[in-house]
Amino acid sequence: MRILQIIDSLDIGGAEKMAVNYANALSNQVAFSGLVTTRKEGSLKEQINSNVPYLFLNRKKTIDFSAIFKLKKYCKSNDIQYVQAHSSSFFTAFLLKLILFKIKIIWHDHNGLSEFLNARKSLALKIASYFFEGIIVVNYQLKNWAERELNCKKVIYLANFTSISQNGLNETELFGKTEKRILCLANLRFQKNHFLLIDVAKKMKLSHPDWTFHLVGKDFNDDYSSKVKTAIAENVLQNHVFIYGSKNDTQNIIEQSEIAILTSQSEGLPVALLEYGLNRKPVVSTEVGEIPLIIINNENGFIVPKFDAEQFYGALIAMIENDELRVKLGNALYQTIQQNNSEEAVLNKFISWVKTK
Repeated sequence: MRILQIIDSLDIGGAEKMAVNYANALSNQVAFSGLVTTRKEGSLKEQINSNVPYLFLNRKKTIDFSAIFKLKKYCKSNDIQYVQAHSSSFFTAFLLKLILFKIKIIWHDHNGLSEFLNARKSLALKIASYFFEGIIVVNYQLKNWAERELNCKKVIYLANFTSISQNGLNETELFGKTEKRILCLANLRFQKNHFLLIDVAKKMKLSHPDWTFHLVGKDFNDDYSSKVKTAIAENVLQNHVFIYGSKNDTQNIIEQSEIAILTSQSEGLPVALLEYGLNRKPVVSTEVGEIPLIIINNENGFIVPKFDAEQFYGALIAMIENDELRVKLGNALYQTIQQNNSEEAVLNKFISWVKTK
């Protein structure tokens, strides 16, 4: 198999991380595994394995003929059979298909807005889907939507997977007291609902003021970001909630944290949850997307209804006040991730499925 991953940027995010994960993992499994970034490079470039061929197209506009012909030349010279296009990069793959028809497109849908699919703009996607050989989705809501709305009926659910980063970076030192830090790995987007985190932090400030919250993820410096920062200031939480932006040393950051959380109002299957589990961190999360397929309440973490600050706070307090519970839940989540979201298990399913195309 000769396969190429395509992603529009290498900024830190779930779809971007999975494109890198697939390129790296497949490099040890197939004849050729490469990665192409169409529009923008970013921090994740440093995580591409040295044995993964890499190309940056530097696409300047939606239809950039020089970029498309550069991609065509690359695919022909490397005898590419399959293009696995992640998220919005399906359009680049579609344009490539028009001038290199032998290429087989697999679209990988990572949409984190699975709770809001009715509002999804899909005309271009519907047209492009006539040319897809298959579609991979990261949750069953997306699977149902794709089977109903798109023109490719070969749809498979494959769980996300990840591995512990071995880049050895130790650039970030978290604020707050050691062993009293609560981590939220999530870009500053509205679906991640950092306002729930702030509501919980207000309660925590009164009951357990030594515990602090640490927000790591891309800051788009937009209206949502501004509102989050205003809420932190208005509630005098500057010494309790810290924002760091994107960071390359995720492993180092997780190791400095005691508890990990996700406060989202919508999700697919967040890679952050897998990273928490591989690091044996106890997790409190909202009940969205495919998270309930991973976390079983009171067995390997706590899962609460979205928007419910009272239950979220209660779950955190239960962990804070019981060291043994934290260890137990962290170890149990690690076992769950190893069994259901391991690289080996997902890749075996992926390769078997692709070979039928």
